[in-house]
Amino acid sequence: MSVLEIRDLHVTVETDAGTTPILNGVTLTISTGQTHAIMGPNGSGKSTLAYTIAGHPKYKVVSGSITLDGEDVLAMSVDERARAGLFLAMQYPVEIPGVTVTNFLRTAKTAIDGEAPAIRTWTKDVKSSMKNLRMDPKFAQRNVNEGFSGGEKKRHEILQLELLKPRIAVLDETDSGLDVDALKIVSEGVNRAKQETDLGLLLITHYTRILRYIHPDFVHVMVAGRIVEEGGPELADRLEDEGYDRFLDPSTSSGTDLADVDA
Repeated sequence: MSVLEIRDLHVTVETDAGTTPILNGVTLTISTGQTHAIMGPNGSGKSTLAYTIAGHPKYKVVSGSITLDGEDVLAMSVDERARAGLFLAMQYPVEIPGVTVTNFLRTAKTAIDGEAPAIRTWTKDVKSSMKNLRMDPKFAQRNVNEGFSGGEKKRHEILQLELLKPRIAVLDETDSGLDVDALKIVSEGVNRAKQETDLGLLLITHYTRILRYIHPDFVHVMVAGRIVEEGGPELADRLEDEGYDRFLDPSTSSGTDLADVDA
């Protein structure tokens, strides 16, 4: 079993207004086999948490810790975090001109495993995963995310998840921009990956619709850079009915619009 532990994490980012605090003491533990959902309004720090775990240089950790099986994640480079078993499915996947999906996936797999996968087995696995995600086989020869629709980009993220087999995966608003059919296909891919490898999931979302397909064990509400309430799946149902208004206290606002800096 692998465990990702986040303890009293404080993170800032530089903006036009100066140094702006975004995460204000986040504590969270995710083990393999568990699915955690983090929900909250825009600008609450959810995506900042995801990118801090992945090692985005824009975000400065002021204090606190992130460890994976006792190893200091914050001391690792981005590629070292990936090799250690951390995975980030981005809210806005980037295009990589000149690099085909096939080459990208095999290079990533080789870097993580320390050796290139056997061609015959690898080709079979890629084709099988693409078929399950209802991706046109021609996408394998296209440049990464270049000219892909939003739904196609998200399917490619889950294709990576299935093939790279991380220990802990962070999915940053994977449901955004997906129609009903694509949401179901992507969710099925996540569930397959979890079933096959028992990975731990940190699912970041605004809405409960993806939680109808990917069932969380734990739900956390994040507001103004803090986790303000925790519970089981029933908490997501309450949020669907009540929204986030009861957590928002104008008197505690710093006056900074975190939506402007929470990438």
